[in-house]
Amino acid sequence: MDARRSPSCHVFLDGTLIAKGAPAEVSSKLKPGALAFDDATSELLEFELIDEPLQSGPGRPKLGVMAREITLMPRHWDWLTTQPGGVSATIRRLIEEASKAPNPRHAAAVAYKFLSQIAGNLPNFEEAIRGLFAGDRKKFAAHMKGWPKDIRDHATRLAEPAF
Repeated sequence: MDARRSPSCHVFLDGTLIAKGAPAEVSSKLKPGALAFDDATSELLEFELIDEPLQSGPGRPKLGVMAREITLMPRHWDWLTTQPGGVSATIRRLIEEASKAPNPRHAAAVAYKFLSQIAGNLPNFEEAIRGLFAGDRKKFAAHMKGWPKDIRDHATRLAEPAF
């Protein structure tokens, strides 16, 4: 993932948190071997030394709007056309509302993605992951006990909505 698209991230080096914040702020603190993770998705971020503007596709380039096709039943289209602001505005509003609601499965997936990239070789990794996906906070925490504190803390924060 391109670091310029991420609003915030955490950067780890050998299991220690060395920076957190907006990618532009943490880029100066990067060191060889450091791993930067997007806070929302746990995708590894790639930092480029060359500062180039982002390329946008069709739509409203300044907003990053992209035109794509969706398929709905006629009754869905009928309902959408009656909503204030029009079809696109209604769909955007519904997506924004849904994306703010806690989603346990998404939280578990984001925590897993982070842990599999940074803690996959640590002791009890598989048991911690079993606890995560079972929604068992105690089991999850117990199996991370010997891990570096910064990794435990970040994984716990990411996984919180999963419990």
